[in-house]
Amino acid sequence: MAYSGSHILNNHTQERPCGEPFLPFGNNEETLKKLKLEEPDRNIYKKVLENWDSIAKPLDGMGRFETIIAQIGAISGTDEIDLAKKAVIIMCADHGIVEEGISQSGQEVTAAVAAQMGKGMSSVGKMAAKAGADTIPVDIGINGKEQIAGVLDRKIRCGTRNFRKEPAMTREEAVKAIFTGMDIVGECKKKGYQILATGEMGIGNTTTSSAVAAALLRCEAEEVTGRGAGLCDEKLQYKKRVIAEAVRKYGLYAAEPLTVLETVGGLDIAGLVGLCIGGGVFHIPIVLDGVISMAAALLSERMVQGTIRYLIPSHKGKEPAAEMLMKELKLEPVIDGGMALGEGTGAVMMLSLLEMALCVYRKRTLFSDLKMEQYERYL
Repeated sequence: MAYSGSHILNNHTQERPCGEPFLPFGNNEETLKKLKLEEPDRNIYKKVLENWDSIAKPLDGMGRFETIIAQIGAISGTDEIDLAKKAVIIMCADHGIVEEGISQSGQEVTAAVAAQMGKGMSSVGKMAAKAGADTIPVDIGINGKEQIAGVLDRKIRCGTRNFRKEPAMTREEAVKAIFTGMDIVGECKKKGYQILATGEMGIGNTTTSSAVAAALLRCEAEEVTGRGAGLCDEKLQYKKRVIAEAVRKYGLYAAEPLTVLETVGGLDIAGLVGLCIGGGVFHIPIVLDGVISMAAALLSERMVQGTIRYLIPSHKGKEPAAEMLMKELKLEPVIDGGMALGEGTGAVMMLSLLEMALCVYRKRTLFSDLKMEQYERYL
């Protein structure tokens, strides 16, 4: 049965001296810059596709699920794929830019929703339970000092700064948040998790993700900024102006990815960057959610080339930046349901679809079982 809470990972954390990283190679900017990822196993990828072709069905009958399952096999290093142990990691953080009135809600909502996540009662918790996935909410930067029951405490600071006035984070805070995400993947690997979905919670994070997208894609804020949880026209126009002014003020079109992140990003995005890179380090497939995790995915690929090979798209969100980020990443979402809930709900939905596809693969009925000739490929 799926369950939620910090106890899922805290037992492992307590086995280590306080502050000692799980990662074997340190947790500083220089390490991040030198990081090289191995390529997923091409031979396993081909073997999985051959296994698909041996199943009594039309060639490529399962469509993109065949190549995604092959990608998971290549990442995991086996064609005997098992996704029974899975989780959604939800990075929760507050954003100083909320001071500018770019959201309908105040920062207190972040902590309230995180508390529901800790109980398994939020939207993603209910969906994850149905999908057989654990829910692991992480306080990486909620604006409050009280520890929330059931939420993993990895707080870097109590929310970011208002990037309209000053950079959202210091370089050290951004790097620490990235390595926190990587560390969590390492802990999950040791616990036997076979696939991880990404989630986030933080009032104001469609503003930070839109700012990151505008900078990385070198496009106008107008092109990538949406209504978030439902802004009126007036506040939407102000939100766009705030982002455009920040991109110009800090010269972000010419900035390196880490500078973009520390200047207009969020601790939730930074943690998700770490999850993405951690997938490559520890050979665990990472399922992306919506626009916030897509922004993190592009940051991670720009910082550590090859990260993209460990990432699996789930759905196309409603935010304008989503489609542009997917195009830049050369990823195609499987689900196009107009979802905009966040929390990792689209990624968890994808976990269920992968399990259904995997049951065809694992319990395969072969052409030989039906005494039929196997279809041949001519292209």
